[in-house]
Amino acid sequence: MIECIPAVGPAIRAGYCFSRVHRFDDEQVRTFARAAGDENPLHHDADFARNTRFGGLIASGAHTTSLLMGLVGSHLAKRGHVLGTSFSVDLLYPVLATETVTLAWIVTSTSAAARRKYGSVLELEGSMKDANGRVSVLAHGRV
Repeated sequence: MIECIPAVGPAIRAGYCFSRVHRFDDEQVRTFARAAGDENPLHHDADFARNTRFGGLIASGAHTTSLLMGLVGSHLAKRGHVLGTSFSVDLLYPVLATETVTLAWIVTSTSAAARRKYGSVLELEGSMKDANGRVSVLAHGRV
C-alpha cells in the first residue's frame, strides 16, 4: 500500500492522494440513470426497488464510475492540464440511493509521456467506500 502524501510544489509524485465525500439521494439517482439512458427500474422505480433484495433504489454503475472519473478530472485540472486516457472499474457492491460515500484516488506511479511535450503520465488507483469503510467500487486510471 502506498502512503498518502501531500503534493510539494507543482510536481505530483507517487503517493499523492485526493478525495471528497458525496451524498446520494433518490432524485439524483433517478435523474442520472435517465440521463444516461439506463431504464433499469432499480435506478428509478422506488416501488419496484423496495421489493428487491436491495430494499430501495440503487445508483447505476455509470453514476458511481462517473463520480470517480469526474473527481480525477476536476481535482487534477486545478494543478494543470489533464486528459484521461484510460479507466477501468470493478463494481463490487451496489450503492444505495441514500448512502454517503467517500471517493478517493492515490497516484501509484508517474512517468514521462511518450512525447515529452505532453508532460507526465499518472497511474492512479481509486475507490468508493461507504460510511462503514466497505468498498463498493475499485478503479484504475491513467491520465
